[in-house]
Amino acid sequence: MNMYIVECNDEIIIMDAGILFADDDVHGVSYIIPDFTYLKQNQKKIVGLFITHGHEDHIGAIPFLLKQVEIPTIYASGIAIGIIKNKMLEFSNINYNLKEYTENSIYKYKNFEVSFFRTNHSIPDSFGIAIKTRLGYIVNTGDFKFDFMPIGEKSNYYKMTSLGKEGVLCLMADSTNADISQFSSSEKKVGITLMNLFSQIEGRIIVAAFASNVYRVQQIIEASIASGRKVVVFGHSMEKTIEIASKLKYITYPKGWVLNSRELKKQNTDFVTILCTGSQGEPMAALSRIANGTHKQIKLLPNDTVIYSSKAIPGNELFINRNINKLVHAGAHVIQNSPLTDTHTTGHASQNEIRMMLSFMQPKYFMPVHGEYLMLKEHAKIASETGVKKENCFVLDTGDVLAFNDKGAKVFKKKIPASEVYIDASLSDVDSNILKERKHMADEGLLAITFTITKHKRLIGSVVVKSSGFADFESSKSLENSIRQKTLDLFTNGLKEHKNINIKALEKQIIVGLNQFIYQKIERRPLIVPIINVINN
Repeated sequence: MNMYIVECNDEIIIMDAGILFADDDVHGVSYIIPDFTYLKQNQKKIVGLFITHGHEDHIGAIPFLLKQVEIPTIYASGIAIGIIKNKMLEFSNINYNLKEYTENSIYKYKNFEVSFFRTNHSIPDSFGIAIKTRLGYIVNTGDFKFDFMPIGEKSNYYKMTSLGKEGVLCLMADSTNADISQFSSSEKKVGITLMNLFSQIEGRIIVAAFASNVYRVQQIIEASIASGRKVVVFGHSMEKTIEIASKLKYITYPKGWVLNSRELKKQNTDFVTILCTGSQGEPMAALSRIANGTHKQIKLLPNDTVIYSSKAIPGNELFINRNINKLVHAGAHVIQNSPLTDTHTTGHASQNEIRMMLSFMQPKYFMPVHGEYLMLKEHAKIASETGVKKENCFVLDTGDVLAFNDKGAKVFKKKIPASEVYIDASLSDVDSNILKERKHMADEGLLAITFTITKHKRLIGSVVVKSSGFADFESSKSLENSIRQKTLDLFTNGLKEHKNINIKALEKQIIVGLNQFIYQKIERRPLIVPIINVINN
């Protein structure tokens, strides 16, 4: 997720407000958003939120930001405007002011002047942001690559070099592919590959792609039409992308060639392209359900060809390979991106493109952004090799502040609150302590022990011990009995230590004592939940 603040005196400019989709390690969490504490404390200084492009990791947190912080105006361009409007339909109770900028727009404030330059990425209308200050420009490239045969408009090399001539104080540049040496391929090359594949393949084609890659979706549709295949769309995010991009004419096709999922049964199987989500092995995405055989409308056929028009995001390889094995086992042919089959290209600059951006901008200071720490370090190394002084390259952690004055630059570590904020499916915050408990239960299981006593400390009935995800008491009666006896001893001794019934003290004593006992027995530490019922009679 991406969010950057530029502050001078009594004014704050925000660049992007992204969201991160939670992985399986964060149980019961759907999204991760930035901590807005500093912005809440300083909202009177905010002059605007400026969006580089319309991907979720740059705009996804906008509704959550607006819930907490008063933003005078959100500035975005082209397709990002449509995506933000569509997103805000789910938050009808939130008021917002959305304004469209163009490449020629300039916004002037007391301490800043904001302008824009066009870049290439995997979504139309991607821009870099140039913020003019009294010390020079602070430039954020946004996500970018250099594509000399782009499907959309070309990057504005003139503006980039002009900024460098005027004087760039600090460049903040995309680091996603800073560890890749090869120059990224043009998106048009992928289109040619898809055309060739579609013309040769017999039978039904299933294509998995990122829904946010508008140019790729257009090329898949074009390849389908050229080979006489109707396109049937599956996946909510894919449907929304096509709907918004079609309204804005970024995706075009003849009437009747792109169909909704209900039309699949009416089509000739040999002349259909199923365009779906799930290229990263997401459990509930369309392709995963097809691979598992649980999709209600799509059953794999022996002659199906599945094309992955995507790249594995680090950490998703296991899930992707699991799906591929299932698809092949069911009889499908699977085509992945490789040097022989260019079914995907990146939207991010590789090392030589990074060197080009640095040579255009000629920054005095450099701050790599958007990437894992390893990528940020590699990007800083490239910058120092390209002419930026090593001591002027800063790799920051979340919450750090890079400050400039006439004498130079200085980093203040962990200056502002910047912990991750977890959001569940109901779009509510999830407390970090609850997450710890969930992880504890997932790793070690749960052990619940129930006591019922009178107000005179007499135990009624036996101690009830219940296990979930911890141990199978049906096949291990001796363990259940030993835990029950140990719990009873701890409870009895705890009652004796206090004149009156002290439930909190009893619970703590049982948890600590039983934890030690179980670990010594089987080296496990389940989440222990004592339940003490006190009745009057």
